[in-house]
Amino acid sequence: MGLAHSPRPTNGRPWTDGLSDVSIAGDPLAFPHLARTDLPGHPGTVAEYARLVREIAADRARWEPLVRYDALTRWYSRLETGPGYEVWLLSWLPGQSSGFHDHGESSGVLTVVQGELIERSLTHAGESSRTLRPGGQRVFSSGYLHEVVNGALEPAVSIHLYTPGLTEMNQYGAAPAVPEQHPQPHPEPHPRAQAESH
Repeated sequence: MGLAHSPRPTNGRPWTDGLSDVSIAGDPLAFPHLARTDLPGHPGTVAEYARLVREIAADRARWEPLVRYDALTRWYSRLETGPGYEVWLLSWLPGQSSGFHDHGESSGVLTVVQGELIERSLTHAGESSRTLRPGGQRVFSSGYLHEVVNGALEPAVSIHLYTPGLTEMNQYGAAPAVPEQHPQPHPEPHPRAQAESH
């Protein structure tokens, strides 16, 4: 038994905080190696990507000096790129949220390194919610639909790995508890396409 509704993609509306990961990341075509997954000596399995994220998270001296907070949007810094992947550092002030979204064709690994975040995910089985604390990891496949929010009173910091590198995100409106089928996304315009259309 499921609801006949599926999350409604927004009609070109920007993220709740005004910017998407893709618009902040810039033109992914400037980083062609992000799409490569066939080179030896680099992570290529879920376990290897998860290990890389754990290593980066454990190296506080690497990421902690880069942390900034922005009252208007989640703050981002690209930590690393390699053949077929990229790693981002994000900061979250209380109340900041990603909105419900997927990552297009990219899979990924997410870990919290400071504070805590709440993740709400949506599948055919329904909606689930979990609190993400430092040390835990979430691994997600392409098309995974979720929302991440800082519901605490303290700032939070997280590290995200995307493979292949993030080139597409689809944002959705409010989600029902149990979708009948996987929602149809409304892709956010690519930054280059926006520039060319003006």
